[in-house]
Parts: sequence; C-alpha cells; structure tokens
Amino acid sequence: MTPGSAERPLPEPISSGTDVAVVVVSRNRRDDLLASLPRHEAPVVLVDNASTDDTVAAVRAAHPSVTVLTLDRNMGAGARTIGVAQAGTPFVAFADDDSWWAPGDLARAVVIMRAHPRLAVLNARILVGPEELLDQVCAEMAASPLGTEPDLPGPSLLGFVACAALVRTEAFSAVGGFDPVVRFPGEEERVAIDLAAAGWGLAYVDEVTVHHHPSPRREAPGRRQAAIWRSRLLTAVMRLPGPDVGRLLARALRSRRGVEGLLRALPDVPAALRRRNPVPAQVRAGLRLLAGDAA
Repeated sequence: MTPGSAERPLPEPISSGTDVAVVVVSRNRRDDLLASLPRHEAPVVLVDNASTDDTVAAVRAAHPSVTVLTLDRNMGAGARTIGVAQAGTPFVAFADDDSWWAPGDLARAVVIMRAHPRLAVLNARILVGPEELLDQVCAEMAASPLGTEPDLPGPSLLGFVACAALVRTEAFSAVGGFDPVVRFPGEEERVAIDLAAAGWGLAYVDEVTVHHHPSPRREAPGRRQAAIWRSRLLTAVMRLPGPDVGRLLARALRSRRGVEGLLRALPDVPAALRRRNPVPAQVRAGLRLLAGDAA
C-alpha cells in the first residue's frame, strides 16, 4: 500500500482547527467526481483507488484545494481509513463520488455529534436522484426495532450506509476503521458491530440529509448482491460464534447470489479467521432482533 504518488510527497493533514472533513473514495468515475466535489461544504480528502481514467490529474486541475491521495492498487473501503488518518479532524463525513451532504446539514450533523458524546456514527437521511426519493434503507432505520436510547439523537443502529455517515474519528480509529478482508461493498457491518461492542452508539438522524445520485457506472445488481453476501459471510467469520456462522451459511446456500458470495469469500476465510474476535452476547442479540430472529 502506497498512499501518495511517486512524484508528490504525502500532503499535509488538514488544519487541526477544522472540526470536520469530507473523505471521498473514487475509482474511474472522473465525471461524477468533478460534478460532486464542488458541493461539499468542508475540506475534502479524495483517496483515489488506482483510477485509470485520468481522475487524479483532472481533480488536481479543476479543484486544487482538494487533498488528493493516490493508491497504487484498489483497496476498496480501506481507502476511507487512509483518508480519515490524513484528515486529522475530530469528525469525518464520508461521501461517494455520486453523493453529497445537503447545504448546511453537515454543520448541523457536527453539532448533533458534539451534543451526544457516545455517538460514534450518525447516519443521515438519504434522498435518491433528482426526484429526491427516500432511500428504502432509511425507512428501515427509522423503524429500527432496537429503539432509541436516551443518550442518542435517533433510532439505534447496528449498521450504516457509509456514503451518508458522519463518524467520530476517535471511535472509528479505535476499532481499526474499514478492514482489508471485507473491502467493499457491505464493509459497514463489521465496523458497526465493533463500535457497539466497545460501547459506542450509532443512530439514524432524519434531521440531516445526504443526496445520492447513483452513477450510471455501477456494478450490476446481481453481482452486487453476491458481493454483499461475501462481505456478510466474512464478517460473520470474524465476529460471530460458530452456530451463528452456520445459520448464515445455510441461508447463503439457499440462494444463487448467496452461493456466489460464498465462493467469492472462500479465498479470504483464512484472513478472516486470523482476525476472529466474537462480539458480546448483547450485540449478537441486537443482530438477531434486526434479522427478525427472536431465538
């Protein structure tokens, strides 16, 4: 892993006087990125996952204030962890190259985070496309069966959507950020359950909004479902007891995409086993509740 290009030294961290930065990870979506970058209302750290479409040169020319880190290989979500370390701010907002926080809402989200010191992740409301349709996952988060804890600003979560998340750097870094085993997509679950196991809170906050205009350059839905199954299975190997892993494996074997995900996961199982550290019973109980399993 080599952040920074061979020709340029690693940029200086963002000023310590800045509360929040936006970390964007991108790969081969130059046009989407050039359109979304001006919408961010905080300093931006762009981590480029080894693009081959001249993204880096185009961003440096059009947006010289953006801190650009280049990677020599595609690290998936792990690139966000590098971006967080580079930002050096107490809070970091994640955005994709096709998403951005609504005007004024990032600052409001920081105020909410400061008012709730146990809150590690704030998941904003997501409006999709020019039609501004509510993302279905937000309706599910708003109705979380975990309820709303008294010291959190919204319904409790054991997962989040990275492109609509504001994280407390202290907490995110303490659990290792996104790891090289899961990569992408579905990278959020392991981080979320590790935060919960460490006593941090995660909450859905409907008062702040992220806009997501999905790029036309996206993985086919079927392939994405298989990739999510891969992440789900590897996360289970790392953090769940054997019987829970077995039940999830049985579910995977009942669907085509689950089987594809399992096959994708197999090469990374040894690495997942090396990182194995099952989470406490109360976190597992929450996961079962979210899955609709009262057993």
